[in-house]
Amino acid sequence: MTQPIDTFVAPPCDEEIRILYQDDSLLLINKPSGLLSLSGKNPLNWDSVHYRLVQQFPSALLLHRLDLGTSGVLVVALNKQIAAHINRQFQARTVVKTYQALLAGWLTDESGQIDLPIAKDPAIFPRLKVCMTSGKAASSHYRVLERVVGRGSQPERTRVQFSPLTGRTHQLRIHSAALGHPILGCDLYGTPESEQMASRLLLHAETLEFDHPVSGARFFGRSDCPF
Repeated sequence: MTQPIDTFVAPPCDEEIRILYQDDSLLLINKPSGLLSLSGKNPLNWDSVHYRLVQQFPSALLLHRLDLGTSGVLVVALNKQIAAHINRQFQARTVVKTYQALLAGWLTDESGQIDLPIAKDPAIFPRLKVCMTSGKAASSHYRVLERVVGRGSQPERTRVQFSPLTGRTHQLRIHSAALGHPILGCDLYGTPESEQMASRLLLHAETLEFDHPVSGARFFGRSDCPF
């Protein structure tokens, strides 16, 4: 099967990466919306979190990614041993992450869990899809933080906190859309109306919790939601 060709070129991102915490083992950073986590195969997509970080920290290793439009906290290892230690925590699912998002419309329930498997489909690349037969298990917990009343041209919105229990590509975007409440500004899974309601994807990785690979103490990182 012929692999789909990705012709996407990311627009320039002028916003800086912010270092939230630094020691000899790792960095916690805030990724701005609009910046790739890793440089793309297209040579025009050279600018990324990793590309920028290795200019100052040559041994920096990204352990996880955020979508181009998603902002928020990322942990970066500063050597291979630290990377291996934290990667084992990701594999064991002991790394705890929360996100904030603004969704179109009002969710009925105060909280809930979405269990919908996600699969690749070359026919709709770069989108993915929910597929009960070939999809990989994907689970997301959500909790309503605020229901925003519509005023003027602004329709009703719901602010939620997501806690993904798995880490599939586009998981929170797909699960939100499957609820019938896409994330505002989402160009892949939203409606034309919800995409136009924000100038960026309104999804932010707010907290990240793991065991520090040197001290062993539980480590908590936070990047306040900018929207």
